Amino acid sequence: MSLLEVRALEVHYGGIRAVKGIDLDVEPGELVCLIGANGAGKSSMLRAICGLVHGVRGSVRYAGEEISGLAVHERPRRGLVMVPEGRGIFPQLTVAENLAIGAYARRDPDVRDDLERTYRLFARLAERRTQTGGTLSGGEQQMLAIGRALMSRPRLLLLDEPSMGLAPLMVAKILATVREIARQGVTILLVEQNAKLALEIASRGYVMESGAITLAADAASLLADPRVREAYLGEGAA
Repeated sequence: MSLLEVRALEVHYGGIRAVKGIDLDVEPGELVCLIGANGAGKSSMLRAICGLVHGVRGSVRYAGEEISGLAVHERPRRGLVMVPEGRGIFPQLTVAENLAIGAYARRDPDVRDDLERTYRLFARLAERRTQTGGTLSGGEQQMLAIGRALMSRPRLLLLDEPSMGLAPLMVAKILATVREIARQGVTILLVEQNAKLALEIASRGYVMESGAITLAADAASLLADPRVREAYLGEGAA
C-alpha cells in the first residue's frame, strides 16, 4: 500500500484550473521528486495535499485513509508534514524556540533525543541555537525550517523548493541532507526546480507541466530522457 495516493487531483483558483486531474504515488521509504518550471502547479499540489487550499477535487489518501476532509492541523499530528516554499520560520524566535514549536503537539519522552539528533544533522543550528531565526543566512533558515519539521517526527515529509534562493554550495549541502534524512527512514516528496540534483538523489520522479503530469519514471530514466535533458537540464536536443 502506498503511503500517499493522489488520484484525479484538481486545484481551482476561481476559473483557473492550476492542477488538472493528476495521479501520484509515494511508497513508504521512498524519496520521490516532482520537477517542473515555475507556474507548473507543483506548489498548488502540495498545498492541496496538506489541505491549505480551497477549490480542490479528487482524492488524497494517506496511510490508507482518505484525508481530503481532514482538518489542516490534524495532518501533521498524523505524520504528514510540509516545509513550505519560503521557509516560514519565526524570525523573532531563537533557533531553539523554532525547533521546540515543531514538537508542540508531542507528549512522548523522546523530544530531547530528537532535538539532539536534529542538531547533529544540522551542526550550524547547534552553533546558533540562541540566535534569532531572522538573523540567520538563507541556507541556515532552510536548515531551521527542515529541522523544525523533523521535530514533529514526520512519517511523510513534503519539501517545497528547499534550494530556492540559495548559493550553489548551500544547495548541494541542503539536498545532500535531504538524502540523508531519507536514508534515516523518512519518506519524502520533494518539489524542486533544480531537476538534475533532485533526480540524482531521488528514487523516482514526476515531471509536471501546465498543471498536468507529463512524465513519470525512475530517476535514472528521467535523467537520461532527452525531453527532460533539453527542457530542465539545459542541454540542446540531439
